Amino acid sequence: MKTYIKLHLIAIVLFSFVGCSKGDDTNGTTPEPENPTTGNPNAGTPVETNSANTNYPSAFVGQTRVNSVVTTTAYSTTILTSTLNAPWGIANLPDGRFIITEKGGTMRIVTSSGVVSTAITGISSVNASGQGGLLGLCIDPQFSLNRMIYWVFSENVTGGTVTSVAKGRLSDNETSLENVSVIYRAIPAANSTAHYGGRILFDASGNLLVSTGERSGITTRPLSQSVSAALGKIVRITTNGTPASGNPTFAGGGALPELYSIGHRNPQGLAIHPTTGELWQSEHGPRGGDEINRVQAGFNYGWPTITYGIEYGGQTIGSGIQQQTGMEQPVYYWDPVISPSGMTFFRGSRVPEWQNNLFIGALSGQHIVRLVIENNRVTGEERLLANQNQRFRDITQGADEALYAITDGGRLYRIGR
Repeated sequence: MKTYIKLHLIAIVLFSFVGCSKGDDTNGTTPEPENPTTGNPNAGTPVETNSANTNYPSAFVGQTRVNSVVTTTAYSTTILTSTLNAPWGIANLPDGRFIITEKGGTMRIVTSSGVVSTAITGISSVNASGQGGLLGLCIDPQFSLNRMIYWVFSENVTGGTVTSVAKGRLSDNETSLENVSVIYRAIPAANSTAHYGGRILFDASGNLLVSTGERSGITTRPLSQSVSAALGKIVRITTNGTPASGNPTFAGGGALPELYSIGHRNPQGLAIHPTTGELWQSEHGPRGGDEINRVQAGFNYGWPTITYGIEYGGQTIGSGIQQQTGMEQPVYYWDPVISPSGMTFFRGSRVPEWQNNLFIGALSGQHIVRLVIENNRVTGEERLLANQNQRFRDITQGADEALYAITDGGRLYRIGR
């Protein structure tokens, strides 16, 4: 059954939002509903009104709590289906349909009208405990010819679990994946079911960019800074799983050739900017310190040496510093956290003010973030669909220029004109 929510936003729109004090994949406080008719009388002031967890100073103006913006173009929101089972990743098929992963280990095809297929068989076994399971996916740029799909999952191996990448061919009748193989494993294994990262996409050269988490534990956390470990990284590999040509060279003994960037915590969002071609990333902080980063090859993004968050118990992390030479600042951060997950840039003219804006699913924040970005700085923030009380896991843009978002509660939304 479809639910239609007409959002006619005028220049002043009403939001009242409740933040949350814990990040990762935990359930957060439900925000008060936005009013879809009257909008936000506080337009121009930051959307976040709750107290921060720290008094850390930001590195530059607009790095956090930037002023709000309001969508003035009328658009509608439609729930296409509510029958998915903990969907985690969504990708576009060439014909306008979507292929969606479900955390428990299944994939399904969903039409733009919300018809859900039976489960696709042949998928590698996953460890769905904790934050694990069948995670992000992407299709080959030549899918119309080769029908190849690539996905990330949590895999049981000797010594614990790892973030792994697999590939397979979607059968002609779309019921199974054929010739499935695991092409990459982020080592070392860890006895943890948290912080797998899990997003994957193609870059312009036809190689795969994959985000991996640092697996959450105090002992594995420092491996984000180790160039001989694939934890807490963005890796860049070929479709066969080997290190891609042109990767940066990191200093240090035993540096892995697949590394693209280091110093990440739990990156659950990746997107390519539609005009610059640069990689952007969302990352879960601890208590405070969720980040948006513009990822550049060979750079260090600081975790856990620098962070705008604190431990869940309130203690400082490491030396409690937020800046250090040789470590990159986030373009934007949140405190309290929103738990940012999958994300996409908007392209098209159907909602003119959304052009090149970044849209991010918020889990504990229970809304969709809209960030206006100019010259690699965030200049405005908006919260969409906060009245839905849903944990938004991933978002993509369809062939019709609408946004399509999935939630942990099993919904697929269409958002657009």
